[in-house]
Amino acid sequence: MEKFPKSYRFSVGQNLVDTSLDLLMLLVDATYQARNAAALAAAVGKVNRARYLVRMAKDLRMLNLSGYEFASQGLDEIGRMTGGWWKSVKGKDEAGR
Repeated sequence: MEKFPKSYRFSVGQNLVDTSLDLLMLLVDATYQARNAAALAAAVGKVNRARYLVRMAKDLRMLNLSGYEFASQGLDEIGRMTGGWWKSVKGKDEAGR
């Protein structure tokens, strides 16, 4: 975030950091909850939000192409894993209510 231009550091940059931390905390919460579908659904939303912020950072030339590629690949993997986890527990949580 330090390399982001000052005009975007506290908007796009801070949003990206906050979204990433929120995503991490949701995944930690889901790990230690018996009924974790809600936390995982929120985590899927945070992954999508992070994807848009990374794309915006690339479009505004705050990230170079290799940085964007690295971030996109990581978010894609996190999104697939989180989405799969959410789908696998969604039915179980709904059935247990």
